Amino acid sequence: MPAPLVLISAAMAVPSGFYRTLVADFHDRGWDAKALPNRGFERGEPIASRSYDWSYADEMAAIAAEVALARAEQPDRPVILLGHSLGSQIGAGHELHHPPSDGFVTVGASAPYFRAYPRGGLPVLFMGTCVPLVTRLLGYLPKPFFGAPGARTLMREWARFIRTGKPPFEVAHPITTPSLVVQLQGDAYSVSAANKLFVETFLDPASTTRWVYTKAAAPDGGTTDHVLWARTPGPVVDQIIAWWPPPTPR
Repeated sequence: MPAPLVLISAAMAVPSGFYRTLVADFHDRGWDAKALPNRGFERGEPIASRSYDWSYADEMAAIAAEVALARAEQPDRPVILLGHSLGSQIGAGHELHHPPSDGFVTVGASAPYFRAYPRGGLPVLFMGTCVPLVTRLLGYLPKPFFGAPGARTLMREWARFIRTGKPPFEVAHPITTPSLVVQLQGDAYSVSAANKLFVETFLDPASTTRWVYTKAAAPDGGTTDHVLWARTPGPVVDQIIAWWPPPTPR
């Protein structure tokens, strides 16, 4: 059985090239990995504008196309979907609405409902309230707003998730794909309560393993920061490889 292929779904506003060290670390351990293009944030590609828009469903479909391509190229190779931050939310939608992957890993995942955050969630709620107003006026979310330049539909769906706690796609049943949830200690964006809410909202407990990546476990010069963990991702890669079970027949 070939080693798995890991498809990496990026965090909000993070280009695929940011994950080159993560991809290389998987390759060094004998696995294959690919960071998927992050629409609107790839060099030389169009950015969000009044005339260029996309949604959670569009991003879920893009993942589905990559999973289907991987399986067509090598049907006996397991495909693991690794979602980082927003990529975890989109990955969850993929697992629920498209043929699922063989394994689902999340790093820095959150259900961004404002009540899960400190200080009453008011700073998060402020973002969730501003996004629909600004995108209605301009047709997209401009800098310096968080996640900008952001597509109006996707950002409105994300903002509604913040305000209501309701995901931007149907969750008719929990995800039963074998799942590993990596929680980053001290993560200021995916705080513990928001990470826990993500698990409760999307994942089947019987199929889910949780691991807290502590600051003490970070390598020299490494961090458990919400984004910068991917600069020195060795401990996360090691945990994924240790967790991975023998693939089950599809």
